[in-house]
Amino acid sequence: MHYVVIDLEWNQAMSAQSSVFNKLPIRLRGEIIQIGAVRLNDDMTPGEEFQIDVKPVYFKRMHYRVKKLTGFDRERLSHGVSFPKALAQFREWCGDDVTFITWGCDDQGIMEQNIIIHDLDWDWIAGWVNLQLIYNLQTDGERSQRSLATAMEHFAIDQTRVAHDALGDAYNTALVCTHLNMLRGLSEYSEAEKKLATRLPLEQHAAADGPTPLEHVASDVYPTKAEAFGDKAFVHPPCPLCGHEMHYSKWINQGDQRYMTLGVCPEHGKLLVRLKFHKAEDCTWSITRLVYQATESMESYYKSKAAHARKRGRGKPRRRAKSAQAAQG
Repeated sequence: MHYVVIDLEWNQAMSAQSSVFNKLPIRLRGEIIQIGAVRLNDDMTPGEEFQIDVKPVYFKRMHYRVKKLTGFDRERLSHGVSFPKALAQFREWCGDDVTFITWGCDDQGIMEQNIIIHDLDWDWIAGWVNLQLIYNLQTDGERSQRSLATAMEHFAIDQTRVAHDALGDAYNTALVCTHLNMLRGLSEYSEAEKKLATRLPLEQHAAADGPTPLEHVASDVYPTKAEAFGDKAFVHPPCPLCGHEMHYSKWINQGDQRYMTLGVCPEHGKLLVRLKFHKAEDCTWSITRLVYQATESMESYYKSKAAHARKRGRGKPRRRAKSAQAAQG
């Protein structure tokens, strides 16, 4: 068994209603445009590196947000190799019996979707470790998922590589490994999510004795709150139990930068999704997402809040009309 820290950059469709989705057998969240990886030595320090650019075939037009974050443009992507070739080279570099370490869980889902869309073998990528979980268990910082930049700051790691570059982020993630007890973290990993769920603040549960969330993840960093809320891939996630696309109700503002909605999975029914927005000192934004299997009380709570929001919305025009009449009188 050996470990490879991997990071992916991917392009997105320009819109959730893009016609390209009609041509695809699955709802592709993102098309990989770069693979970066660092092999860990036996002492869990960064070793050999790998990077390759990938030429997209479905989402050919660069999404403005992806272009801004990564610096990728159409010309650079035109020099990339096809995904099947890139994956073949990456697999040869990885070798056998490999476990991937990522910062967050998005890379695993994106990799699996891209392999499926190209009808390639994926048995060899079965092992994944989300380093965020090990970091959270071994630090006494906030219980929510933290960004890679936050972990680097926590351990006073200098930013010597470019952020939002696949190899740069993979290398920085590998440096975080050197500050953690990876042997203990890997041995405890199977219970990590369960342990972290019990550490969530009570206010983030539906009630003080509420159920454990099915999912608790953090987003990337966004320049504005509007762009954060506009990331449909994050705020409208697939079902965490089966990966099916869900149909969502209206988002309800609960105050204190918290929002909730109900999603419906064709296999697992209704799920309650909660978002908590966080504004950093540099005025950037991130989101913490929690997903619960919706109980009757959760559904009732959501409907009551939605009804209250509609009532308030209807009341405003009437108040304005009365004010106007009074002014005319």
